[in-house]
Amino acid sequence: MFQEISQKQIAEITKGSLVNGNDDLWVSQIAIDSRQILHPDKTLFIALRGAKADGVDFIAQLVALGVKTFLVHLDFEGLSYPEVSFIQVSDTRRALQLLAKYQRKLFTKPVVSITGSNGKTIVKEWLGQILGQKYAVAKSPKSYNSQVGVPLSIFGIEPYHQVAILEAGISKAGEMSALQEMIEPDLGIFTNLGTAHQEGFGSLESKLEEKLSLFEDASFLVYCTDQKEVSKQIEARFSVEKLVGWSDRSGAEFTRSVKVKTPGARLILMKSDLSTHTFQVPFTDVASLENITHVIVAAMTLGQSASSIEEGIAQLKSVDMRLTLKPGINDSLLIDDTYNNDLAGLKVALDFMQQQRAKRRKILILSDLLQQGSPEIIYGEVAELIKKYQFDQLIGVGKEIYCLAKVFPESFRGFSSTSELLSSLDPESFQNDLILVTGARVFGFEEVVNRLQQRLHGTTLEINLNALTHNYNFYKMLISPKTKVMVMVKAFAYGGGAVEIANQIQMMGADYLGVAFSDEGVALRKQGIRLPILVLNTMQESFGLCSEFDLEPVVFSPEFFESLATWCSIHKKQMKIHLDLDTGMHRLGFERKQLGILKELIQSKPHLEIASIYTHLVGADEEIHREFSMEQMRNFEEMKNEILAIIPYKPLIHALNSAGIVAFPEFQFDMVRLGIGLYGVEVTGRHELALRAISTLRTTISQIKELDPGETIGYSRKGVLASGGKIATLAIGYADGYDRRFSNGKGYVLINGQKAYVIGNVCMDMCMVDVSGMNVKAGDEAIVYGEKISLKELADQIGTIPYELLTNISTRVKRVYYLD
Repeated sequence: MFQEISQKQIAEITKGSLVNGNDDLWVSQIAIDSRQILHPDKTLFIALRGAKADGVDFIAQLVALGVKTFLVHLDFEGLSYPEVSFIQVSDTRRALQLLAKYQRKLFTKPVVSITGSNGKTIVKEWLGQILGQKYAVAKSPKSYNSQVGVPLSIFGIEPYHQVAILEAGISKAGEMSALQEMIEPDLGIFTNLGTAHQEGFGSLESKLEEKLSLFEDASFLVYCTDQKEVSKQIEARFSVEKLVGWSDRSGAEFTRSVKVKTPGARLILMKSDLSTHTFQVPFTDVASLENITHVIVAAMTLGQSASSIEEGIAQLKSVDMRLTLKPGINDSLLIDDTYNNDLAGLKVALDFMQQQRAKRRKILILSDLLQQGSPEIIYGEVAELIKKYQFDQLIGVGKEIYCLAKVFPESFRGFSSTSELLSSLDPESFQNDLILVTGARVFGFEEVVNRLQQRLHGTTLEINLNALTHNYNFYKMLISPKTKVMVMVKAFAYGGGAVEIANQIQMMGADYLGVAFSDEGVALRKQGIRLPILVLNTMQESFGLCSEFDLEPVVFSPEFFESLATWCSIHKKQMKIHLDLDTGMHRLGFERKQLGILKELIQSKPHLEIASIYTHLVGADEEIHREFSMEQMRNFEEMKNEILAIIPYKPLIHALNSAGIVAFPEFQFDMVRLGIGLYGVEVTGRHELALRAISTLRTTISQIKELDPGETIGYSRKGVLASGGKIATLAIGYADGYDRRFSNGKGYVLINGQKAYVIGNVCMDMCMVDVSGMNVKAGDEAIVYGEKISLKELADQIGTIPYELLTNISTRVKRVYYLD
């Protein structure tokens, strides 16, 4: 919802100065991304400054597109465009928040807000689905819970919505104040208190105090009284009239009891008035039961009947509520958004789709948007989005969506139900396509995704693209805005999948990519990656590929320089190169004694243009090597200055890897090389809590076996259950990259939140874990590593480094990319 507003009003709300105002021009849409503008003449573009880019850099192209109104910082100097209005403010992000605050006050129906350390997004989505059985619900798309995400979520609230659910997340002290004044929740939900983002707070107590400030003016607050520290602070801070606590012990407003009954659980809630309500839920794990209890209590507090809540729960499944990118059939790419059911989420999915590499066709499979107000208005906006994103084929499922057939008579195919679609769906008709599947949970579109995704075994490596972006932005904050970033995507992007990772990096605004071998660079070029690419190890036989695909080889010896120069001379080619100076690594690179011949070669071979000069630090990750690193930098300064003195142009200078960015920020030069840090491992240990794990390796239980005392397990009978017990066979082995050194109790996995240690030797395609005393079954998921099992801990266990574990993951393991 963004009520039409004049430029003068915008200036008043944001406390800004209007330059070249137009009384006849009113704004009805807000954009912070130049790619997401539907109606340029009615759009206010807010030029935010971020780690990736400054919004003012896109003003020229937006003026050409037809945007007439811009909100910029006071120091912006490009105000000379005719017929374009500028509103100058001291802080554009704060101005965005003030506009959201103004718009929020126009919505007079209930607003629910959720905060806490874990479970915020899942509680929001489940509550949205349950309330959506009866009401038109607005909710934050994905995890839009930040200082910028919350305003964007508020702008998505439309007049027809009957309730709004907004997520609020903070990472440091002082951030909740702005969120509270924008959201002003009527009902609050506090999920739990954990250590996430703890580095931004002095203590857990101070973090809790900050988070609870969100609910200062709320009418009701839902929380679990069994969380002692949370309960203590809440009950001391807020009046008893607003508190809606639940507990597994008597005395709270709601008393809960849980009876696990495969395949789910029976959840019984008794209110303080002794009325009792029973719900059958499809979960048994502790976290999901906590989340669904928050949801049920909140829904009942809002006045929803138990029977209506039960209907909504019946639609919930323990599925990922995330936007995921999966390998599809016949080299297609599949975007799975199979739980989404609103315009805000559709816009996020379409933007994510736009960022992917080009394919033969763009195809949208979309269901009816349920409980979303007037079909004419809703599908009119859907039609505009489809036109903007230029789909080749549109497949609609439901009754109301048939209205799009009139707008797209040539590309629309309609089906009344998912089963009807599945009966006519021929997977082989999709070849090298980009397919977005998005729809309401009741349509069961996961069956469509199952039909179209590539068939690989049940072990998957999940890559969190939001975590990747978070880590990139963390390192960007440590360096000067002028310092360029080269991201290393060698070794299949440290196991994450080079093409998709490189595409995301390109979208984030990195300046260079680094690969190990030329064939890695060729593969990226063939998939549409346009960034400059440095190649660390180039063989003579691949000089032609470097020229053909615009790859830039590293030159590390006089002999290699001569060889490449001769090839370029014979083929009449120019080529950019990178000079590697050996200052102590003693791997590859020119030594100081070779500088004389190097300078002669540079002067006599001008067809080789030096793009950069660099060195590599040996021990930047360990303080014990600091003096050696400083000596390396002194040598590098002298060596590169000697080379620069004979070059009539200025190549890029770089020396720092991920550890070096942290340990030696004074030596940023022109560029840094970001590698393992991007993937969530901070090897110096100084900012371990600041990074997010980007990858989670998951597998499944193939079979459960009960063993008698003394029976042995696996090859060479290495595993023994002396007292008998139960084992689970997992669908992962050393051929998948699960190191054989994890055998016999060295490694463990998490199943339903519990540790299960490897028993016996890891096999090629399988391994066995001890699940004695655990409630597990075939098909259950096992987490091999991820946020709850650190790579560093696993690496230490077997005497290796996180790099090895990451890069060992086999290409036969399916990579899935998602936004959380």
